[in-house]
Amino acid sequence: MDDGAERRLELRVWIRLLDCAKLVEKQLRRNFQEQFDTTLPRFDVLAALDRAPDGLTMGEISRALLVSNGNVTSIVRQLSEQGLIDSRPDPNDRRAAIVSMTGAGRAYFKTLADAHSRWVHEALSCFPGDHQAQLLALLDQLKTSIRAQ
Repeated sequence: MDDGAERRLELRVWIRLLDCAKLVEKQLRRNFQEQFDTTLPRFDVLAALDRAPDGLTMGEISRALLVSNGNVTSIVRQLSEQGLIDSRPDPNDRRAAIVSMTGAGRAYFKTLADAHSRWVHEALSCFPGDHQAQLLALLDQLKTSIRAQ
């Protein structure tokens, strides 16, 4: 394959990856809004906290989600007002707070996560399992390659 053809193929792959991600994200956003009157970013914050039972600082949440602290601050405030999360002073850094889910937050997140799992299953159900495994392996290789750059 010559350089021109290879570059065109790379661009087609890149655009296809973005298109697929956008399609799934659009559907998830719509489902969260219509079925739970919530947003994908709120789900993402709760998911990050679910993976960290001892809680996370705002900076850790931002890094986990690859977003700015400002974006996280607004979402954390909203979730706190709903009683889904709380914060306590960080004993190692008095300027920081550790954010964690409340019992109500964990129950709510479980409901959201179960629905999210169903939606992902529906989105991928027409794509056979062996194809999913192949795609996952290829995407893992791509991710490793990109991170190494």
